[in-house]
Amino acid sequence: RYCKAVREKWSAAPRRIAAFDALRGFALVNMAVYHGVYDWVYVFGRPAAWFTQTGNAHIWQQFICWTFILLAGAVFPYGKHAVRRGAVTFGCGFLLTAVTMLVMPSEQILFGVLHLIGAAVLLSALLRRFLDCAPALPGAIASFVLFLFLRSVPMGYLGIGELQLFELPRQLYSVPFLFPLGLPGPGFYSADYFPLIPWIFLFWTGLFLWRFLRPYAEETVRGWPACRPLVWLGRHSLWAYLLHQPVLLGFIFLLSILTGS
Repeated sequence: RYCKAVREKWSAAPRRIAAFDALRGFALVNMAVYHGVYDWVYVFGRPAAWFTQTGNAHIWQQFICWTFILLAGAVFPYGKHAVRRGAVTFGCGFLLTAVTMLVMPSEQILFGVLHLIGAAVLLSALLRRFLDCAPALPGAIASFVLFLFLRSVPMGYLGIGELQLFELPRQLYSVPFLFPLGLPGPGFYSADYFPLIPWIFLFWTGLFLWRFLRPYAEETVRGWPACRPLVWLGRHSLWAYLLHQPVLLGFIFLLSILTGS
């Protein structure tokens, strides 16, 4: 009965929330600025001590990615054709892999945010009945605890932060093609790496957390004034994600020529 009630509530829900689109648009602008600085420093070799010699770059990058992933989880139940959406997003991630490997191998992206969100949508569609039956608040808490506990899996252990509670068998990391699961093999490198373990649990944190908050907050969120350019950008986020890097690289390259540097 609980599962049926959850499905009926989501099936009757409007398809979009402008405030969420605006938040996604803001995340895209934030990401473009970050990648512009990243390209300036690591692709064009320009100095930026505040970016390279402190933890600011990592904190900035994580904030952007957490925003995207939590939002993707929160809005998952609103959309129709989840399998198609997940497949398109994952396919765009694969296209990004092919382009970076051909054009800029030193910055290849083998399993980045697009791969993760596409795979998370597909898995969530497959597990939809189970996710609908799970209670919202315990689901959000359990998902976030698992995310924190499993964040160190790609580093070879279980724990929280630098606290190592259990070292994982090294044999798990000897198979070359398990990197999507968070088990990078020998010599693995990806400039953008967000494997399913642990990041799908942050996706599910967003899904369950918004399901819990929705009865109390949805009308308020719908009433928020939303900046139209950010809403438009958020509604075309996939194209913006795919095109922003070529535009940035071209702009910085042109700027270097014009300034003679």
